[in-house]
Amino acid sequence: MAENKEPSQRQLRVGQEIKRILAGFIQKGEVRNLEGINTIVTITEVKVSPDLKYASVYLMTLNNDHLQEVIGGLQLAANYLRKQISARMQLRYTPELVFKVDKSFEQVEKIEKLLRDPKVAKDLRA
Repeated sequence: MAENKEPSQRQLRVGQEIKRILAGFIQKGEVRNLEGINTIVTITEVKVSPDLKYASVYLMTLNNDHLQEVIGGLQLAANYLRKQISARMQLRYTPELVFKVDKSFEQVEKIEKLLRDPKVAKDLRA
């Protein structure tokens, strides 16, 4: 029986701190694997597992440009980034990082497009 429990305060705090650290590294251009990729990278969320051993890092790029290149580059740099996180946070285990595409904005766009559809708008007015 898989339960979909809300993340604990500790998971949320650790996730936010990892997000802050990673965003700083990306913003300052300190990830060598991203050199030459000309796009803006935004980390939207970091979800940490209940045991704090795994962290899913969700991100997007401007206009989805070079998205797979960015994810690949960050995944190659994951061990380096993990060491940097370890040096900045007092955790028993530093979570393993997995970089993923944030698709939540695509969902929002689909829903907004549906709501703008004349047939749906007509039903909403009724």
